[in-house]
Amino acid sequence: MAAFSDSAGHAGEFKSRYLPDLGLGFQNLLLHKLRSLLTMLGMIFGVAAVIAMLSIGAGARQQAMAFIEQLGVRNLIIEAHEATNWQDLQKVRKDSLGLSLQDYRVITATAHDVVESTPRRKFVPSKLLPKPEGEMPNVYGVDPSYQSIAGLRLVSGRFFDSTEAEMAAPVAVLGVAARSALFGQDDVIGKYLKINDQWVHVIGVVGPQMSSGGAVEGVSSQDLNNLIYLPLESAVLRLEDNRSYLKDDIDGIYLQLGSASDTPAAAEVARGVLSQTHHGVSDYGILVPSELLAEQKRTQRVFNLVMVAIASISLLVGGIGIMNIMLATILERTREIGLRRAIGARRSDVIRQFLIEAVLISFVGGMLGIVLGVSMSKSIALLAGWSTVTSMNSILLSFVFSVSVGLIFGLYPAVKAAKLDPVEAIRCE
Repeated sequence: MAAFSDSAGHAGEFKSRYLPDLGLGFQNLLLHKLRSLLTMLGMIFGVAAVIAMLSIGAGARQQAMAFIEQLGVRNLIIEAHEATNWQDLQKVRKDSLGLSLQDYRVITATAHDVVESTPRRKFVPSKLLPKPEGEMPNVYGVDPSYQSIAGLRLVSGRFFDSTEAEMAAPVAVLGVAARSALFGQDDVIGKYLKINDQWVHVIGVVGPQMSSGGAVEGVSSQDLNNLIYLPLESAVLRLEDNRSYLKDDIDGIYLQLGSASDTPAAAEVARGVLSQTHHGVSDYGILVPSELLAEQKRTQRVFNLVMVAIASISLLVGGIGIMNIMLATILERTREIGLRRAIGARRSDVIRQFLIEAVLISFVGGMLGIVLGVSMSKSIALLAGWSTVTSMNSILLSFVFSVSVGLIFGLYPAVKAAKLDPVEAIRCE
């Protein structure tokens, strides 16, 4: 019964004290609609900017982290740096013979807890039949284990097996973009494809994969869907690359470790081996997706803080606008304040009244800003083709900050109003 009476007492106090002030606050906002709207603009644009910026940043980071996770947090990827011309190649070849199958064998034998591994040789075909529409697909010569390492999901057919790899069988698996460019939307299983002068049998189609688009440092922006996969031996023996004189023995090594925690140690082993065999020449790059993922998460936190700090300037400007308009309101309502004090209103009542009005401005402005910010986020995603993610955290953060700004910047005018002398305020015209 005591608890019930306390709650009833609080409810009664709220009705008697706060509801009249809330009603008066709304009445004053509606009495000066244009002035109230102009005062809210700072809050509206500030909240909208915070939400839109955070949604753009979250969308970009989400794409980058999804791509890194696709690379595999248990994987270690080594890629050769290709020479662009004969002179650059000659300079490198004075000290390093480039990435080789011997490097692959030594690293896989030395690194601890290697579950799966494959070398890679990339080819750029000089001609394809059927002739592709659009960009020429690249050819990846890999071992069958590449399917599990890269997490390839087949939408039709199958991947080549170890027997076909050992026999250098003329079989191929297509990425979805390569399939569309070569055969359209037709069923390609069982069809033949001519790469340079070699016919290969299409046995599978790989499902869609994300591409980094250059957003992840150290990762090429190659379209991973526009690929043709062949067994490594088949690609090496059957295809002739018109730029083979610029290429290493292999141009990539993929290792899959037992756990993500093993990848940094395996990376150090690979660096040690390659540093010796390449005599200190940095003609290769080592990619550790687990480290990239951790770095992206740190970058996202910093990015969010910076974006919030930049967008919050608008909210601070809006807060200054609220303080300015509340000070002007005090001058307009000096006589009203004096009358309230004369009939028994306490200073705390006056402070509460003006604080409620200031918070109402920031509250309504914050609500309108949320609507504008979410609309901006969706419009940017639709018009610019960017990925945006509007989270509840960004909405709550911007809204709470806007209301807090109204409370803080409304405090000084409220205190100033409460300190007015009742007699002098009543005399004021």
